[in-house]
Amino acid sequence: MAEKLAPEKRHSFVHNGNTVFEWDQTLDEVNMYIKRPMEVRPQQFHCVIRSNHLTFGIKGSPPFLDHDLAHPVKADCSFWTIEDDIMHITLQKRDKGQMWASPLMGDGQLDPYAADVEQKRLMLQRFQEENPGFDFSQAQFTGNCPDPRTFMGGIRND
Repeated sequence: MAEKLAPEKRHSFVHNGNTVFEWDQTLDEVNMYIKRPMEVRPQQFHCVIRSNHLTFGIKGSPPFLDHDLAHPVKADCSFWTIEDDIMHITLQKRDKGQMWASPLMGDGQLDPYAADVEQKRLMLQRFQEENPGFDFSQAQFTGNCPDPRTFMGGIRND
C-alpha cells in the first residue's frame, strides 16, 4: 500500500528552457535525476555529497552542479547511481518527514500549491508507515495539513 503514496510525478528544475534535473521525495529521502549525455561514459562522472552541499559533474571539467542543499542530509547514507542513462542521486534526509521545496538552496522552489500537495502526501506516507494495516491512498486533507515531523508527538523512529 505504501507504493500508492509514492510520488506520482517528478518535479522539474528548468533553467533557460532546459531541464537541469528532475526530483521527488519521500519521508526519508530526496531523489534527483539528471539525464546523462550520451557522449559521457559513466566512469567520467564525479559526485561529492556532503551534509549541506552537492557537487556533481564530469571529472576534469567545472562542476555541472555545485550548490548548497536546501536542508542537511546524512552524507554517509546518501549515494549516486546510473540507471538507464539517468544519473540518480539519493539524498538521505537528516530530518525524516521534512518537506523540501527544492533539493538545492534557492533554485527551483515549488510553488505554494505544489508545496502544500507535497506536504499532504508526506503526511499520508507517515500515516501509512505508522499504520501498515490501513490504506490511506484515498485519504484527503481539507484545509491546512500539519507538519509530518511534529504532528502528534513527531515521527517515531522504531
